[in-house]
Amino acid sequence: RSFLHTGLDYCGPFLVKHSKKRGAKATKAYVSVFVCFSTKAVHLEMVGDLSTDAFIGALKRFIGRRGVSAKILSDNGRNFVGACRELKELREFLTKEAPDIIKAASIEGIDWKFIPPYSPHMGGIWEAAVKSLKHHLRRIAGNVILTCEEFNTILVQVEAVLNSRPLTPLSNDPSDLSVLTPAHFLTGDSLKALPEPSLLHIPESRLSRWQRVQQILQHFWTRWSAEYLCSLQQRGKWRTPRQSLQVGNLVLLK
Repeated sequence: RSFLHTGLDYCGPFLVKHSKKRGAKATKAYVSVFVCFSTKAVHLEMVGDLSTDAFIGALKRFIGRRGVSAKILSDNGRNFVGACRELKELREFLTKEAPDIIKAASIEGIDWKFIPPYSPHMGGIWEAAVKSLKHHLRRIAGNVILTCEEFNTILVQVEAVLNSRPLTPLSNDPSDLSVLTPAHFLTGDSLKALPEPSLLHIPESRLSRWQRVQQILQHFWTRWSAEYLCSLQQRGKWRTPRQSLQVGNLVLLK
């Protein structure tokens, strides 16, 4: 079952507002990232603040949709050693609230483990998921203050994008382009989205609020897919001197 063994991390903050009104106050919001160790599926939950109650609410929503995890591994907060104030807030939250988090998890029957201090390499699976989300989401939505509803909509659609990434081909037939994705383990099939017209080159002033959300998602897909395809390309190191490829050389493509 997916999410039986899960990794957890936070990313943020992002600015959101609770109303579409012009003078609505912007507040910080965070994203809790749950990553399945066996299927690499991703689950995203918006968290309103760095409090135990807000996190437990996100954990309850995760359990309600994905089921109870047998074990959850998370950062203990000491890995946030940067000078950035936001990183210090995350570190303080994960350090101070650890006993309450473990207590809440034990009620659900979850074995909660924190990775050793200063060992971020042990959280490589979920750290990669955080990087994929945070790196691109900050660049496409960093200058836009979305409402909580709009931000949550983007998170769910970004989650679908991340769960549609190819893991391995389903057959050895070169003409068969079907691939196995994390979504197959969650829904039994690949995720299919309705076709949308491209909004990438339309000025923001001509877009409605909903179209602006779709434009942000299209920018995310364009940037993320290009980077992910490059990461899949293996670049072997030449350990012996060889002549560079020239026009007219015979090559074998696999």
